[in-house]
Amino acid sequence: MILSTHCYIERDDQILMMHRIKKKNDIHMNRWVGLGGKMNPGETPEQCIIREIYEESNLKANSVKLHGFITFPDFMGDNDWYMFLFSCDDFSGDVIENEEGKLKWISKSDINQLNMLEGDKIFMEWMNKYNFFTARFTYKDDDLIDYSLDTII
Repeated sequence: MILSTHCYIERDDQILMMHRIKKKNDIHMNRWVGLGGKMNPGETPEQCIIREIYEESNLKANSVKLHGFITFPDFMGDNDWYMFLFSCDDFSGDVIENEEGKLKWISKSDINQLNMLEGDKIFMEWMNKYNFFTARFTYKDDDLIDYSLDTII
């Protein structure tokens, strides 16, 4: 079981996205993703995502909003992943390059044109529609084979 966080940083009508092109053996290679990563022992989800945002972008998140909790059974043939999903529109600092990918502000209207996992596009829509949700996304290799929206608040 792997606990992780994921966040979409918002500025005006744009979202900060990372094009994962730098790390070898990256399950997200050549895909666009938000910021985030694995939780450290003893870390809360909020502490984790604030740390990950800073490590990956140099931005200091002043506050984050929790939108959901998503389960990915046997993700990419690996462990079950459990992800806390956040957004952030209150931050300071300037974006810098990182070791994992290229960061770029993308217009919200262009997000669906990016090379992303299909499930990411689905739960990004849910973030705008619901206050909070829980869900499950099942992949076989890169293909989304099943998903469910289990709780809506």
